[in-house]
Amino acid sequence: MNKKFHLRKNKFWFVRDQSALTFLKRSSRIGTILGLIALQSLPLAKAQELNLNLKNATLSEVLKEIRKQTGYQIIYDSDILQNKKLISYSGSKLDLRLVLKKALTEQDLDFVIEGKTIIVKPQERNSFKNIPNQKLEKIEIKGTVLNASGKPIAGVTVTERGTSNTVLTAEDGTFTLKVANEKSILDFSYVGYASLSENASRNPMLLTMASQDRALEEVVVVGYGTQKKANLTGAVSSLDGKELESRPVQNVGQALQGMIPGLNLQTTGLGGELNQNLSVNIRGAGTIGVGSSSSVLVLIDGMEGNMNALNPQDIENITVLKDAAASAIYGSRAPFGVILITTKSGKSGKITANYNNNIRLGKPRGLPTMLDSKTFAYYFNEVAANDGEGAKFSQEVLERIDAYQKGEIETTTTPNASDRFQYYTGSNGNTNWFKEFYRDFTTSHEHTLSLNGGTEKLNFYSSANYMDQNGLNRFANDNFQRYSIATKINAKISDKVDLMYNTRFVREDYEKASHMNDLYYHNIARRWPTIPLYDPNGNYSEPSEILQLQQGGRSKFQKDFLYQQLQLHYQPIKNWNITGNVNYRITTQNDHAEILKAYSNDAKGNPFLLAVGYNAAGYTNVSEYNRKDEYFSTNFFSDYSFDLNDDHHFKILAGFNSELNKYRDLNGSMSDLITDNIPTLNT
Repeated sequence: MNKKFHLRKNKFWFVRDQSALTFLKRSSRIGTILGLIALQSLPLAKAQELNLNLKNATLSEVLKEIRKQTGYQIIYDSDILQNKKLISYSGSKLDLRLVLKKALTEQDLDFVIEGKTIIVKPQERNSFKNIPNQKLEKIEIKGTVLNASGKPIAGVTVTERGTSNTVLTAEDGTFTLKVANEKSILDFSYVGYASLSENASRNPMLLTMASQDRALEEVVVVGYGTQKKANLTGAVSSLDGKELESRPVQNVGQALQGMIPGLNLQTTGLGGELNQNLSVNIRGAGTIGVGSSSSVLVLIDGMEGNMNALNPQDIENITVLKDAAASAIYGSRAPFGVILITTKSGKSGKITANYNNNIRLGKPRGLPTMLDSKTFAYYFNEVAANDGEGAKFSQEVLERIDAYQKGEIETTTTPNASDRFQYYTGSNGNTNWFKEFYRDFTTSHEHTLSLNGGTEKLNFYSSANYMDQNGLNRFANDNFQRYSIATKINAKISDKVDLMYNTRFVREDYEKASHMNDLYYHNIARRWPTIPLYDPNGNYSEPSEILQLQQGGRSKFQKDFLYQQLQLHYQPIKNWNITGNVNYRITTQNDHAEILKAYSNDAKGNPFLLAVGYNAAGYTNVSEYNRKDEYFSTNFFSDYSFDLNDDHHFKILAGFNSELNKYRDLNGSMSDLITDNIPTLNT
């Protein structure tokens, strides 16, 4: 398994894989690749002798052979090996230093051996070498690097600033480095520690590097409690709610896109519709059963719920449990991972009000490019000829298509009373249907008002949210609205007893044209560009399906979510916690869909019926669907943690969980309505 450790500018990067270690050294502008080659070390006595048989080998090949025979780690800047002479060298029991000297020093390179590490670097150039009797002597700096506990740190990179003069600390944390003068600055860096800089005038040096592993002390929400990151053994990722607040999105699923590694979100079915949510899976598709949905268990404040019904600004943090080790405590409910969402709580202090609003502009992305009518007609005729059929577009129509594109004529079709309009093979329009059906942009706006405050013994958080989002269809508007109210109250009954009450109500309303179904979206791409948007009478052309959108009825969908949660926490003694909570959720759904008559007109202005959706022309229908889901759960669990000899930490958890799901649905429909003006089950 790969491990990566990163440091900041001008510091080494360590990248470890199964076969080798590679160092990267970054400058302020250009990252320079360093190579570090490391395999199993051989005994020191053997490491000093080499058996070589090299012919026209590059310096890189020579260094690899040295590494292979000695097991030494070799650090070098790959750039300095470029454009060097090829080397031929043969012999047995050759001295390591002599081989390095012959291979490197003749090519303006130098080397340093520290323990079992070889550092290859450019030769130091003395700009005063031509001045007689001028001798520049370097000073030797010695020192020791320790951690906060006073223990030596091996492998710390010590670099003379502005040069490639580098050395690594030994096992006992000591180092020796020759620098230009006492004004030189030494930089110290090591993975997981804060970088240090020290003036060379301080000699010898005794330095203490501070750990940067504060992130390991962070507390992460896990199953039925919290843990420090340092104690986690499963695959867990966490996200602060502040990172979601500024994202201009409709729901939590959209806000999580690209935020957590391994969390995959994608559209399914009519995923572009405003009331559709992204499907979620962790680390790819599941393997249990054919067509497994790999659905993820979502818990909101410990209760199963719909994360997309949440206001993203009410979220305190999100934790994703990715593997079996992390989610095992939830058993068979979580074979494909768990998403734990913690909502905001009240904080003691003066009551504060916060108002947030945003106005968003949306535009269609990735619309296909349609062929122009002339190219389309010629290809269509060619395909027909290949099938042994006659041309679909006559020469007269092809000439009209060409003339219309050149602006020589304005008419787009020739009326034919016996054949309505020759929309397909007789028209000469040049219509890009994607651009016609989709708006250039659409707007949405969202408003959130929250109150927060209280005392140490009683505090609260309350919020109200409203969102209104319009769709992109130019001829039949679709609209999504969400209203939500949430309140969380925390009360400290005594030093040992805490009480929490949490409630949230969410309503979602979505309305669209009934004809906006999969067939309609499918037909946009299949519609011929020769068909005009308007007929000669100035009405929308019949094949465009615009009239079905506008006259064929509306569909309305409403969902209500009501969450209630009561939790009691009791701590009889230090490190022993007893928690019990009761959760109740009601979800109601009310849908109304209608199919009404849609009309177009022929060349003489006579109306004729159109087919709406998959139905026959003239078919009318109204349907109602009502559903109520009730979810009730109780959780009682207790945990106790203790340490042994300050080296071993134990946590014992036991609990009980009970869940009850009930649902009831009712649906009815009525066809062949008496009147389209009042589309109900009674008409």
